[in-house]
Amino acid sequence: MKKGEIYTGIVEKVDFPNKGILYIEDEKVVVKHALPGQTVEVVITKQRKGKCEARLLRVIKRAEWEYAEEKCPHAAECGGCSYQSLPYEIQLKLKESQVRALLDPVLPEGYVFEGIKGSPLTQGYRNKMEFSFGDEVKDGPLALGMHKRGSFYDIVTVDHCALVHEDCLEILRTTLDYFVEKEAVFYKKLSHQGYLRHLLVRRGVKTAEILVDLVTSGQTEGTWAGEETEEELLSGWKDRLLSLELSGTYAGILHTRNDSLADVVQNDGTDVLYGKDSFYEELLGLKFKITPFSFFQTNSLGAEVLYETAREYIGKTIGRTVFDLYSGTGTIAQILAPVAGHVTGVEIVEEAVEAAKENAALNSLTNCDFIAGDVLKVLDSLNERPDLIVLDPPRDGIHPKALPKIMNYGVDRMVYISCKPTSLARDLIVLQAGGYRVEKVCCVDMFPGTHHVETVCQLVLRKPVVHVNCGCGGTGAGQKRAGDLWTD
Repeated sequence: MKKGEIYTGIVEKVDFPNKGILYIEDEKVVVKHALPGQTVEVVITKQRKGKCEARLLRVIKRAEWEYAEEKCPHAAECGGCSYQSLPYEIQLKLKESQVRALLDPVLPEGYVFEGIKGSPLTQGYRNKMEFSFGDEVKDGPLALGMHKRGSFYDIVTVDHCALVHEDCLEILRTTLDYFVEKEAVFYKKLSHQGYLRHLLVRRGVKTAEILVDLVTSGQTEGTWAGEETEEELLSGWKDRLLSLELSGTYAGILHTRNDSLADVVQNDGTDVLYGKDSFYEELLGLKFKITPFSFFQTNSLGAEVLYETAREYIGKTIGRTVFDLYSGTGTIAQILAPVAGHVTGVEIVEEAVEAAKENAALNSLTNCDFIAGDVLKVLDSLNERPDLIVLDPPRDGIHPKALPKIMNYGVDRMVYISCKPTSLARDLIVLQAGGYRVEKVCCVDMFPGTHHVETVCQLVLRKPVVHVNCGCGGTGAGQKRAGDLWTD
């Protein structure tokens, strides 16, 4: 096979994340956005050192377990969802098999895999969306939505997205129509010219409170038609939103300036156009204040399933000291705090730490402390020693130098919550070599319709082996693996 050649084949399986595997001329080919059982046409994009990658051109024949027709009108173009064409029970089986394929080779026989727990909502479950302004094709009309699959520049207007509440879609449509009328120009990534950048919409599933934030550059000269000032332009947009008949209620309508050259949502200053700059959501009986840029699980009802599982895995916390490392806005810490002796959260994002402190006060929790800083460095400065540890790192997992510091506490139990099973598998190898045994694992589907999945692991400390008459002097020298120094 050569680069640029077109082939047809049947996808045999999908590896995490979203890597369809097929065999052409007895050679393994990896193609994204394909599903098991599909007959696909692909073009070879890379062929070297025994690795062959391809780009999906079209699905010639659907898999027998797929829906006959797409459930989402944007499925062919939007890069957001890969599994929308599969019944939900098939999605769960697929994610479960992918996690097991990664964990089984690195975990010993005897660990308990407790399957996968589904999301209470499979559509309209997201409490947050970040929509981008752009065009669907170069020099095309203004679009507002998600990036087109495989494209860094093109945007698809996802005004019928299945993942969010209809209120959010109505706000998207109204915003797009308003700025089309005003002939406003979107911010172009290459020339760094233009005004409109992103639209953030957050809606509480429990509270139905809505927070809307329009993110623009500071470029106001010639970036929309007419002679309106920016204040007048934004006031008109706000009034248009307030005229909508929504099932939820506005907590706030905001405008954020972002002059970063990178394609990121950055806060260089926020003005409140209506209401306030935050809203509230509820999880497991606790209230959480959320700002536009707060980290908070995007599936509120799914988060309750996830945190209930984590609470079950951590076990009894009465009177015990808990470290919640990579604590975000302190959600897990506060769920454990009511019966714990003391909980310390460590998080590198300062805004998230401030939100955690506010939320703890809101929930009348006085036994929580939250520290802003890198876990790798903060652990060196803590005098308190934990009895239990909860780990909830970002996608890249735990820093290799932080793992020994975590293990040196010698806690008898840890719970590792992972949003990327490949990082989890890598870190579990180190944790097991350091004396921990994986007791049980459970997956929680927080992202129906997509290939993403959360995994919760319970780890317990094993007891050191006492070596007698083996010539190692009790040190275990000569063992094949670090894990051999430990026993049940």
